[in-house]
Amino acid sequence: MSSVSKETREKVRELVRDVLRNTPVEAEQASPKWPEHVIVNSLQEKKNREFDRDESAKSLITENDLRGLEAGAKVRVADNARLTPLAQDIVSEKRIELIRKGSRTPSISAKSLAIGSDHGGYALKEELKVFLVGLGVNIRDLGTNSTDPVDYPDFALAVATAVGNKQVDLGIVIDGAGIGSAMTANKIPGVRAAACYSATLAQNAREHNGANVLSLGSGQNSFDEIKEIAKAFLTSELTEDRHKKRVGKIDEIERRYKK
Repeated sequence: MSSVSKETREKVRELVRDVLRNTPVEAEQASPKWPEHVIVNSLQEKKNREFDRDESAKSLITENDLRGLEAGAKVRVADNARLTPLAQDIVSEKRIELIRKGSRTPSISAKSLAIGSDHGGYALKEELKVFLVGLGVNIRDLGTNSTDPVDYPDFALAVATAVGNKQVDLGIVIDGAGIGSAMTANKIPGVRAAACYSATLAQNAREHNGANVLSLGSGQNSFDEIKEIAKAFLTSELTEDRHKKRVGKIDEIERRYKK
């Protein structure tokens, strides 16, 4: 009985071994490989951007300039930009990072400049000349040369004529408000004079309107503001085709009515 049991057990073992030999072994499953962290193109571009919005052309940042920004957004602002109280609140609440634009002086787009003023702008003209020479600009002073009363159209005409005849690259005229001199200068063919009371306006006048004469009001701004206005005017240029096309229309209107 025991011999039979032993024989039976051997047969069972052999049968099990046959089954195991003939059963395909499943390949060992590799541990799951989780996908790497992937950033889609739009997010990759955003991640690599230095800032999310550029407000560096403005000297004052308001709450409207920060509307729509996500928490943690980066905004480039001018080195000397100020924020309104409401804008400052938004910066704090949304943890917005302000990236101050470097204060390096951009290259001057004009090598020569004619400058003129009436008696009300004489003192400012003399101060401004020193600043402009420091920027490397060649100055042609067309008067006036004292505080004795004179008529602003005479000096605005002299500067505008020099610009219109291409004797100089740009011009600056100064009177009390800056308006009368701009009106006078714009009577000269080829001249586009702009009265500007901020650096932003001066930059816009050059880049969008191709202004070549800057008109300043001696009683409208501090000297520090005047320096920034003049620098913005001298370091900006008309470069974009869409703006050149519009300035071309201004020139065409002038040609149509020129005798």
